[in-house]
Amino acid sequence: MSRTVTMQWNLRQVMADRGLFQTSELLPLLAERGIHVSREHVYRLVTRTPQRINIDILAALCDALGCDPGDLLTPIAETTTTARTGTDNNPGLADRGPRLGGIQPVRTTLRRPNDA
Repeated sequence: MSRTVTMQWNLRQVMADRGLFQTSELLPLLAERGIHVSREHVYRLVTRTPQRINIDILAALCDALGCDPGDLLTPIAETTTTARTGTDNNPGLADRGPRLGGIQPVRTTLRRPNDA
């Protein structure tokens, strides 16, 4: 039996709670606080769970969004009894993703110009 602890990154949910739905809306908020990062870096911060985060960026995010670090990071502890192979269907893994409240992503369909 082993215990693993991971962190759930809630930046997207915190942004949605404050009416911010585009990653580019964070750029000027961070710049006002002296944090100058690329648009791509902000996109990765919002869409992925960072493995590590600069404390200055975390402080600027908390100040800009009016939240605490505990709102952005939630520890998740799991006790496992068997080794996970990555091929098993573990329903608990689906519950770890960012939660957007009642907002649901919309699947898009790409079509070529000559397709009708």
